[in-house]
This record gives sequence, C-alpha cells and structure tokens, in this order.
Amino acid sequence: MLVYFSAVNLVYLCLMVFAALALRRNWQYRDINELPMTYSMVAPPISILIPAFNEEKTIASTVHSVLQLTYSEFEVIVINDGSNDATLQVLKDEFDLQIFPQAYRVQLQTQPVQAIYRSSRHPQLKVIDKFNGGKADSLNAGINASQYPLFCGVDADSILQRDSLQLVVKPFLRSPLMVATGGTIRAANGCDVRGGYLHRVDLPKNIWARFQVIEYLRAFLFGRLGWSELNAMLIISGAFGLFKKSTVIEVGGYRPHTLGEDMELVVRIHHVMREKNKPYKIEFVPDPVCWTEVPEERQTLRNQRVRWQRGLSESLSLHWQLMLHKNGGWPGWVAFPYMVIFEWLGPAIELSGYVWTVYAYWAGLLSWSAFVFFLVLSLGLGILLSMGGLILEQLSFQMYPKLRHVYILLLFAIFENLGYRQLMAWWRLVGLYRWIKNADGHWGHMNRKANWQQKI
Repeated sequence: MLVYFSAVNLVYLCLMVFAALALRRNWQYRDINELPMTYSMVAPPISILIPAFNEEKTIASTVHSVLQLTYSEFEVIVINDGSNDATLQVLKDEFDLQIFPQAYRVQLQTQPVQAIYRSSRHPQLKVIDKFNGGKADSLNAGINASQYPLFCGVDADSILQRDSLQLVVKPFLRSPLMVATGGTIRAANGCDVRGGYLHRVDLPKNIWARFQVIEYLRAFLFGRLGWSELNAMLIISGAFGLFKKSTVIEVGGYRPHTLGEDMELVVRIHHVMREKNKPYKIEFVPDPVCWTEVPEERQTLRNQRVRWQRGLSESLSLHWQLMLHKNGGWPGWVAFPYMVIFEWLGPAIELSGYVWTVYAYWAGLLSWSAFVFFLVLSLGLGILLSMGGLILEQLSFQMYPKLRHVYILLLFAIFENLGYRQLMAWWRLVGLYRWIKNADGHWGHMNRKANWQQKI
C-alpha cells in the first residue's frame, strides 16, 4: 500500500512539474497570443457541434455564447437527439428556425434524421432534428452535416469564452500533424452569464460544486497539461474538444452505446495511429476555457462518477492492445499503464489500503508511527497536490481574482482529501463493479439548475 500511494503521488508530482514548465512557456508567449487573430485568413474554418437531449433550460444560452465567438469563419450545428422536452421549440422560438433542404452526406452511420433547420437570424446556425441515439450518435450526425475540416464538440450546458476558439485552434496552425486539441473546463455554478456571455466569475455557493472546482483545477492544470507535454493525453473532455474531421472519420467516428465516448475516441486515435505508425499530435491548451454546470446534488454527482468510471473501463478494455505495443511510445508504455493501475484499478487499491490500515492498527498489527506515516503520505500529499493545482491557477490565469475566493479554495483543497476524495473513490469502485457485472449503463438525468444564467 505504501508503494502504491508513493508511486501515484510521485507520478502526480512529475506531472505537476511538466505542467509548470508548460505554463511558464505559455506565459512567455502570452503577449504574442494576445495579438488579434479574429480576422486571420490562415485560421481554418470550424464546425461547432452541440448535441442536445432535454436541454431546454440551457440550450439557448449555450448557442448564444457560441455565436458570439471571436473567430473568422465557423458554423454552429445543434443536434436535437430526440428530446422529449421543449428543446427544439426553444431553438425555434429563440433563433427563428426554418426548414432547410440541405444535402446530408452519410459518412458515419446514425439514427435517421427527421429534419434540418436553419436560422433566418444567424445564417451560420443549423439544427438537426433526429431520432434518439445517444451523444455519440448525435456527434456523428453533426460530423455528417458539417462542411469544414475541423469540428469542435461542445456540451449543451456549457458557455465558451469569446476567444476560446481562436486559442484552441493554435496548435493546428503550428503543426500539420495535429489531430486533436482540448481546452480547460471550469464550473459555471455561481458565475453570472447574461445572454450567453460570461459577465462575472464567482465561486458556487453549493458545497458539492466547490469541491469540484478544486477537482477540475487539478485535473486540467497539471493532469492533462502534464500528459500533453509527452503527447500521451488519453482524454479530451466532451464538453470542449477540437478534432480533425478526416482523422475522426478514418478511425470510425464516435462509438455509440458507450458511456465515455469522448475518452474512447481519443484512445482509439492513439491506438490506430500507433498501429499504423503514423505521426500525429494531440495537445491540451490551457488558455481557452469552457464553463459548464457541475452537479450540485449528491445523487446526481454519484451517478456522474459511476458513469465516468464505467466509461474509463470501456475505453481501456476496448483498446487493451495499445498497452506496451511495440509502437506504443509514451501513450502505450506510460499513460495507458498509469490509467490501468492508478485510475481504473485505483479505487479498489486505495479504499482497501484505508480499510486494511485501520484494521491493522486496531488489531495491533501496525504501530502508531506507521499508522500516522500512512495517513500523512496518503492525505498530506493529496492536500499538497490540490494546493498545487490552485497555485498554478493563481500564478497563470487568476480566474478567481478575489482574495476571499483564494481562501475558500484553500480550505476546500484541504477538506477535499478528508472525506470527499474517499467518497469519490467509493463511487468509482461502484462503477468498476457495475462494469465487471455488465450491468446496464445509461447517462441518466442531469438535474439542471441553470441558476447561473440571466436573460438580458
């Protein structure tokens, strides 16, 4: 157990070092990055895909935020995946949709499309109305209807900052080998969004949401950024990712009937490219930010983490051949084994470590000094890593500028490791158990509060 906890925290510390170096380099080029690119003729056009199922509370703000992006040429495609609420009607009323007889080229098989609409107010906005097939099926339908070489997947409950698109596309301008990039995801809960525009950043009042703020800072600012430095990032969040369309079609598009279609696609790209020995790059870009609503209810959060663990299990098990593949490189020889040991099987090892340590001390098999050492190692380093993510945030971006915000986040960085992290491990273990038992999996219902949105 000591070896496991030492190893996982050593990996986290190494990723933090890689991330700090990357952020330092990013800070040095920030003045250049702030030069206007809105009307650059070299920026490739982008298709923005927004899959939506029962998103009547948030879909209008999300579309408004996307339409306000400062980018030279893009189209917006909303895919209504057989919603049984007023999602389609909200879109019709808000954007004055009209039936549009567009040619629909089927490159990826999907559920039948019933109609394609176009906005009379915003010519770049189209809406696909199709039979329900899930998020992956909706994204594949959006790819079929898209006309540009790059596409960006955005969740229907998310808000993009105005410069997000021009920032996330920059790796594609630097390298012809780039096939996918991902941006930072942050919690929109507590923020003030008006007419699809982020007016003010604030912390959520809900305790569950505040813990997730710390989680997201750690996961993105040194987790994915660290792996990106090795070209070994296995996850790009489905809430905000930019992909080369021809590469996605080449590997077969999104896989329907999976709970982790975003990770599975990225792992499959690594797998296919490594097997074909084709050079490619996948990169995390810390500057562009997508604000999304995180769960504020215990049961909703539990369902989300169970789904995430099942999605992770599916993604790894479907591409087991990538691990230690002769052409695997950093993804196959380092990132994939790390995911298997510390993320996939980690909850079982971590929780059994806590249980065994407490039992061993109670039964007299473990000395007090060894018991304290274990707690300091497992909890103390966890607190250090959570604080490290917060420090990287404050040194680099300062999205939470008020001193009150920093104090609150410091407290939650401590208390996250004193119960919350262990609860997340238990829920992930439930997800692993359900995957092993092959229990039916589905996304379920996300209870949207949408109280961070304000109409103009």
